[in-house]
Amino acid sequence: MADAGTGNDPGRREKPHQRSILMFDCRPDSSAEAARAIDVADMDYSAFLQAVMREFSLSKNETFVISTTDRRQIDEELYNELQDGKTLQLLQSVDQELCVATQERIDYLPHYHTLVQCGMYEYYASEGQKALPYAFAELIDNALSATASNTGKRIIEIRLWFDEAQGGPAVVVMDNGCGMTSQQLNNWAVYRLSKFIRNNRVSEGDHTSYVRPKTVPRSLNSDISYFGVGGKQAVFYIGQSVRMISKPTGSPDVHEFIISKDDFERKEKNRERIYSGFIRNRKPGDCTHLNVSEEQFLRSIVLEEEGKEGFTAVVITGVQPEHVTYLKQYFHLWTRELAHTYHYYIHGIDGNNRTQPQATGPDANIDIQICLFERSTRIPRVINLREVDNDMQTLYVNSSVSTFEFKATGAEDSLVEGIIRYHPFLFDRETYPVDPYTASASGDDEDEDCVVLNPEGRGKRSIFECFWNGRLIPYTTVSEFEWCMRPKKVGTVPLECYNRISGVLFANDRFQVSTNKLTFMDLEHRLRDKQTIFTRVHNGQEQRVKIQREFINWLKECHERFDKQVMFKGFLGVTKRPDVATKRLQYPWATFKSMKWDGKTYVKGQYVKSVRTQPIMFGSIDHFLLYGDHDGDVYATGGDVQIVLEPKELYGEEKVIPISKIDRQATSASIEKNIEDEVAKLPDRLRLVWPEGNPWVDKDVRPTGEPMGPIQVEILNKKGESMSRLPLAGNGKKLSINLKVVWHSPKGDVQTNSHICVHSAKWEYWFKTMENFNKLGKYTLHLQTIISDSSANEWAGKRLPHCTLNFTIKEGEAVAFVLGVISFPVQIGVPFTVPLEFRDDFDYPTQPPTDIKPQLECSSLELSFDGMAFGCMCAIKDVKAKGKLSQHSKMHTVKVHIPGLKQNVQSFQIAVHPGPPHTLVVFPEGDDVISVENGNPANIRVEVHDEYHNITTHPKLTVRYQLLGAPDLPVDVVDCSHTGSGFLLSKPLQLKNVHAQQTYTARFNIPNHKTVACVERKLRVLPSSRVARLEVYRKEKGSDIMVLQNSEAIDWTAGDRLGSLYFRLYDEGDRLVSLPPKLTNKIKLNWTPEVNADELSEGKLPCLVVPTQAQQRNFYSVSFHDQHIVSTSFIIVTRPDEPENLWVTLSESAVQMGETLAGNIYVEVIDQFGNKTDILSAESVKGLTVSADDLDKEALLIDWQASTAQLSVRGVRFASGPPGPRELSFKYLNMEKFVRIKVTAGPPTRLILLEEPEMPVQVLNGQGLETPITLQLCDEWGNPSPDQRINIAMKNRSPQLKVKSSVSSQPVDVEGKASFILEKINGPKGEHQLEFRGSFSRNSISGPVVTLNVIPDPNVPFTLKIKYDKNAMLCAGHIFPEFTVGVLSEEGGPVKNICPASLSMLLWQGSAAGSRPSSDASTLKCSKRQESETDGYFCFRDKQIPELAGKYVIQFVLALDKTKYLWSKQIAIHVVPNKPAKLAPEVPPSTPVVSNGNTRVNRTLLDSLCLKIMDNYNNTADEGLEGQVFVTVTGDVEVPRFENGDESVTYSLNNGEAHITDLAILENSPGVDGAEYVLHFKPELKMSSATITSYSLAFRFCNDAERQKIMSTLSKKKDVLSQAILMYRDIFDTNEQLTSELKCQVGDATNKLCELKAEMLKNGLNVSELTAVAAIDNEINVKKTILTKMENQHRRRCTIPDPFKGSPDVLGKIAHLAQVEDDDAAKVLSWHVLGDMDCVVTETTAAAKRIYDDTHGRQQVIPLETVFWRPNNRPLPHIKNGSPLFSPLGNPVFVKDLLIFPQHVESCNKVFTSLLGDTILVDDLDSANHYRRGVVQNKIHCPTILTRQGERIRSNGKFGGLQNKAPSIEKLRGQVFGAPLPKDYNSICTQIELLQQYLGAIQKAAKVQSEYNSHLQYLQSPEMKKKQRELQQQEDELGDIEKTIASTLERTSGPATVKRSLAPETPEPPIPPKRSRRRTQKLDS
Repeated sequence: MADAGTGNDPGRREKPHQRSILMFDCRPDSSAEAARAIDVADMDYSAFLQAVMREFSLSKNETFVISTTDRRQIDEELYNELQDGKTLQLLQSVDQELCVATQERIDYLPHYHTLVQCGMYEYYASEGQKALPYAFAELIDNALSATASNTGKRIIEIRLWFDEAQGGPAVVVMDNGCGMTSQQLNNWAVYRLSKFIRNNRVSEGDHTSYVRPKTVPRSLNSDISYFGVGGKQAVFYIGQSVRMISKPTGSPDVHEFIISKDDFERKEKNRERIYSGFIRNRKPGDCTHLNVSEEQFLRSIVLEEEGKEGFTAVVITGVQPEHVTYLKQYFHLWTRELAHTYHYYIHGIDGNNRTQPQATGPDANIDIQICLFERSTRIPRVINLREVDNDMQTLYVNSSVSTFEFKATGAEDSLVEGIIRYHPFLFDRETYPVDPYTASASGDDEDEDCVVLNPEGRGKRSIFECFWNGRLIPYTTVSEFEWCMRPKKVGTVPLECYNRISGVLFANDRFQVSTNKLTFMDLEHRLRDKQTIFTRVHNGQEQRVKIQREFINWLKECHERFDKQVMFKGFLGVTKRPDVATKRLQYPWATFKSMKWDGKTYVKGQYVKSVRTQPIMFGSIDHFLLYGDHDGDVYATGGDVQIVLEPKELYGEEKVIPISKIDRQATSASIEKNIEDEVAKLPDRLRLVWPEGNPWVDKDVRPTGEPMGPIQVEILNKKGESMSRLPLAGNGKKLSINLKVVWHSPKGDVQTNSHICVHSAKWEYWFKTMENFNKLGKYTLHLQTIISDSSANEWAGKRLPHCTLNFTIKEGEAVAFVLGVISFPVQIGVPFTVPLEFRDDFDYPTQPPTDIKPQLECSSLELSFDGMAFGCMCAIKDVKAKGKLSQHSKMHTVKVHIPGLKQNVQSFQIAVHPGPPHTLVVFPEGDDVISVENGNPANIRVEVHDEYHNITTHPKLTVRYQLLGAPDLPVDVVDCSHTGSGFLLSKPLQLKNVHAQQTYTARFNIPNHKTVACVERKLRVLPSSRVARLEVYRKEKGSDIMVLQNSEAIDWTAGDRLGSLYFRLYDEGDRLVSLPPKLTNKIKLNWTPEVNADELSEGKLPCLVVPTQAQQRNFYSVSFHDQHIVSTSFIIVTRPDEPENLWVTLSESAVQMGETLAGNIYVEVIDQFGNKTDILSAESVKGLTVSADDLDKEALLIDWQASTAQLSVRGVRFASGPPGPRELSFKYLNMEKFVRIKVTAGPPTRLILLEEPEMPVQVLNGQGLETPITLQLCDEWGNPSPDQRINIAMKNRSPQLKVKSSVSSQPVDVEGKASFILEKINGPKGEHQLEFRGSFSRNSISGPVVTLNVIPDPNVPFTLKIKYDKNAMLCAGHIFPEFTVGVLSEEGGPVKNICPASLSMLLWQGSAAGSRPSSDASTLKCSKRQESETDGYFCFRDKQIPELAGKYVIQFVLALDKTKYLWSKQIAIHVVPNKPAKLAPEVPPSTPVVSNGNTRVNRTLLDSLCLKIMDNYNNTADEGLEGQVFVTVTGDVEVPRFENGDESVTYSLNNGEAHITDLAILENSPGVDGAEYVLHFKPELKMSSATITSYSLAFRFCNDAERQKIMSTLSKKKDVLSQAILMYRDIFDTNEQLTSELKCQVGDATNKLCELKAEMLKNGLNVSELTAVAAIDNEINVKKTILTKMENQHRRRCTIPDPFKGSPDVLGKIAHLAQVEDDDAAKVLSWHVLGDMDCVVTETTAAAKRIYDDTHGRQQVIPLETVFWRPNNRPLPHIKNGSPLFSPLGNPVFVKDLLIFPQHVESCNKVFTSLLGDTILVDDLDSANHYRRGVVQNKIHCPTILTRQGERIRSNGKFGGLQNKAPSIEKLRGQVFGAPLPKDYNSICTQIELLQQYLGAIQKAAKVQSEYNSHLQYLQSPEMKKKQRELQQQEDELGDIEKTIASTLERTSGPATVKRSLAPETPEPPIPPKRSRRRTQKLDS
């Protein structure tokens, strides 16, 4: 450029002695004109002045000054130094302001150093970095040098104008330094003119040159504008043009100079002098030369010049577009780099240490500010480099804890000050700052699975950054010195400490840097020179010591004092992590419950947020992991944490991340809000809409056949948004709605309707009309949301939305009737009832119609009735039948006709019986005497007739017959109750001693019917010829006859025969009767059924065998059986036979172990028939022996019982052996007898638990135990004792524990067992003991003690925590501060899933007393939740404070159910008055009426009126307000005056009250007769700026007293009517507003139903059939029944008890977390992980450690925090690059793919992946071996293979043996994975939830519509119409009164009489403004 510019410039050749100047006339009165050239060659100073005076026509007397553009006055000395072409100014005075701008030509040829030093590095874009910040640094260097001499603030400002509308883009760098003169500005333009050679002297005599500044700490001398290169390079690197604007200190002129690329090109093209230009000199603020349209921003810069002492502005335009983009997008980056570059200039020698006060003084008085202006409408981005807190030096300073200072001195006064800083290790991370330029890249590439948590501090970066004269040289760093380098061997200081140091080197200007100040030229070389001496600086003093030793000691001290590590607490155990990629690092990993990190403790269950993870994760801590074999609390440098991702409903998995990725800045509220937002996306409820009206509500009653529907259902989430899919990744699962209607019949539930509806974009979920409800009873409609593809009604363990609608179907109107059961028999003349039952169209009984008139018809009988009877049933009453009945049975047909029914005729048949008894008839009728033979029946027939001679029957119709004439004659009766007739004496007549004919009187009567007359007849009795006596006798050959008398006793030997027995017969005449076969056949014997007829004909009886049992009287009889029996009998007494055997009698057959058999055992000798003999005696005791197994013979006693002749055995006792029967042997002589005795368990001595649970038993507070506690009663030998006399009682050892059990004490059952069901357990957290003891009488039996570990239930509300601003002032009518109510559990955590509608805020006036609110408390509902609110906390916001000031009480209540409530503490508040707003009376006075007569009473306006300062709600304002009240009168014309002629009256205002007393107008006061005036009461307060509204009171003025009386009366009436009208209008406005609100509610309810219908249609529910509440209830019940069946149907279940499930942060046992559908797979998989099936999975290590401690280490636990899991989507081993390597057999599949997780999917994936790895399942063993062989042959690792047949091939190839063969599923004893529920389960649950929502919506819609209709009816009610009439009437009256007032004035005064003025027109009274939603007021009559 220099060559081009000089070689082509012909103007460079000048004449040797030519010298001319250019002069501008700058005097104030001169006109602006161009400069004039004056040739001053060979002129001295005087000639020069003369030439100027001639040129500018100056007179001798005129004062002027000639100066340079630098305002140096031209004197003779300076004139001689002027060079050719110099520009001068003609001024009136040297300090005169320039009236016109001037310009000065300059030359700025590059210096020859451009060639000499051109080899230096000149480019900014070096080392791959963006050099734009360093270009700005060059300009800031110049500014720092310019401001070096400032005594005050040194201000440097960079303005980036990127608004093209303002002339941008442009960059402006401004400072408040000393500025530049025109000469200095010329020097700046010369390239390579360094500060050492530039000519800045003022005159030739000024020989000053560069002076090196004094040595200052850190070389912060601001001497960094050095080479004369950087500024030019910077501006042309940034843009295309630069405008230099500068004002030197002390000069009034501003110098302006422009260099541009375009100007250079133009000059080169025109062959002009390239390095030549003009400096414009002007006054400050002069912007006339600027192009306003293009460079508007310059105007603002120029206008800022005024008032500045000195400044320089570098304006760069034509900024490169890429620079503009960079400066905008990376604003924070390049500003941070500038803050780094000038860190110590900005913050002082100690740097930006935020822990110390901000540095002040000359070391910290530099402000570098950067402003970015993009658009005029956008706020500028402004940053002060002092505010940057993330530049590297700030990070180094603030992360260090100690410094090591040193100095390095060398040749030529070279000095380097150094600082080494130590950055300690804190807990889990190195605090060595991360380079911001590389942080993002390293963060993105960080390995998720890396075991080492933190990088090694500094790593491979250099230790020292290098500064030159206090300014950063960015591209030069020094890695280390020999004395501070990292040793090769470990010494006293750990090697990692050497990576925790950073350093800074401050070099003075004796070291060379590149011209662009990016690199040092010789720094490191000279520092490593041997002549360089290093000394330590301690407390500002240099110490000549061995610096290496001092450095190592310092480093060691830093390590010991400041390095801190993470403390892991709560050791749980050591585990293996298969998820770690490096196999050697998979074990051991210690697990911990908590971690203390930087003073903050993280525990299990705590919510955390991750950082630097993709994606960002939210979850709860499960446990912590630390690599190594640890056994307790330990400090470490890092570790992992296993978190359970939240919300579990959406994720259900666990993640392991380094603890360094825990976001410690995240708040619990923000984390919980994020989780809550995610949960809110799930479906929450159903909304039902009835599109065609006729909504069915819950518990609705409808007649049979009424249709239901159509129904539209919508599925809504918690935000109220309609949805048809689950909010999962991708498209999500579609939702359907299942509708079911269940009829609750007496025999059970019957499903009548079932529909599944999918979603429709137009109709949501739509169900058609259902018309099949024709059965009486209760129905339930179920709507359940289900998942379309699986029909499951649950998602993530939560039931999908559902709803239920219950309704009842009743009978319809009567259309037919049926006859009921008629009471039979019907009797002639006896009234009876015909019951009627009415039926509807479906044949159901119903109520009868009104005005029933039945008709009866019968062809064979005469019928009559007395009317109808109504009650539970309808009947025709008092129906009577009359007539003669035929003898044969006949049914009579009766027709019943009821007009008005569809089926109006019914007939029935009746059997008519005779009527009540009336007459007794005896047959035969004609004979007077009746003859009968004794012993024969008389057979007298009797009949009972009714009134119509029909034989009748009747209950208790007994005819009695009695013989009269002798004592003891027989009496006979016959029962005619059923036949109406009968025979008397039908049995043989048995009279004694009838030896001749006898006559008697027979009387017949009916005892129970006295109205029937008796009948008497004669009876003749004749003697009988029948057998009367029988005789038995014994006759043997050769002996006499022995007659056996009746009942005679005979002794005979047992078992012998008795023969030769005979018999004889005699009649009543004692005559022997022959024995023909006819009679002998009637002989009966009681000892044998077999007789010989021939022998009987001869009178011989068969032989008799004597019984075998002795000592008994045996009865034998012989009888003759004819019409009567004749018998005789005898008795045989047996005696024993010979002795034969032993007989043993036991008193008790059972004895307890160890006890003596109760009672005695008796031994007898019996004969062959078992009869006792008398062979035994007292001597027989010695001959009896007794023996048995386990018999205690020492306790045996044998005695002789003389009284009974028996042997007695006592003391039988068994002392050992098991319970059971024992054979007891008795021997006497040659006889032996065995008896069996049952030995039972011994006396109970102890109680044991049948199935002892693991202690302590875990139980949630408020819940019970799933399994009962069963105890067994045992004896001392451990045998079960079934002694039911023992009563077992449960005793609570902990008084604070409350146990609700089925029983507190009970006896044992027949097996000696007793079960206690613990239904509910309440108590404080911790272990409690239950003791079980048995008792009988006063004896006690010890029992076991069960330890219960009560865990607080996190889901049960325990207390309400209220947060609010207690210091807030509660002003009446304002808004309450926000109340935050936390529903906390017993453990203090928030309870989730609380319905906000259950929480209420109660407010009432009064004082806090008791724990329950006042009865008049008002209820405020919870505000709608916001996204930022924490789950479990509810806000009451925007609640209005009562308008009445006073004391109030606030209390919050949570409705737990219909009867239980949780109350907060009562909060007493004080509502204070609002701001003083007005002056008003407490009670408004009536309108005064005054006259101006001489009577003062008539002139008195107010006797007494108390005015108070009030707020807008009429509360008396705060006391203490002092001032005055000015009372004035206003009116249109002449106004009255007060007494004494005053126009105003003043009253004092004390404590906010003013008492207006005795206020009267002036006598004969001016005023218009009848006019209305206004009194104004205006307050003026002292010491207060409050604006108080005046009080105004209207009054009427009259000229005489009579007119005053009239006007006063009318005014009072007008006031009363006006008040009443206002109250009426208030009522009507309120009703109108209520109508509008109700109409909106109806619309909202209708929209809600439509949304729910659409949602129901989406879920497969037929909305059309769900038109009634009953149908919906029925459908809900049907679907619930289906769910119950699904849940109860037989399927594989896991029976492992899981007492820990439900505890905080506990997922459950492994066996319960997964389900397997296939039985074979379930068996082999359960066996494969059998050892882990009982393991409890927890979310955090703390929960795992808690279970571990509670079970004393017996329970396996695995915290998710410690489970390493990496998502593994790898294919099966035989698949590579998407293609199979071979064709496998047996259907191989990963085992983990067969698992189904009902809950916690993500967490379960993590756990089972760690347990199973890549285990594969195939069909059989052959297929498994084939598969393994194929995989291994391809050199691929093969995992463990399981087969469906139960075999296992391990990963090492081993198979076979029992250890690799699964047993049968039965032998697993329930330790098996359960089978999943059917796929339709969740979809049905969703449908039920939708149905329930739909049911609620229908009911709400019906309720709102009913309220709206009721309100409309109320508005049309007579009461409201009456009020409207009253309002109209009172308005009319008010109008009449106003007219009366006007007419009265006209009538009484004629033309208006004016006292000094005319009366104004009476204005209309103002209408009071309407209030919003007024309360209804009661009108007084």
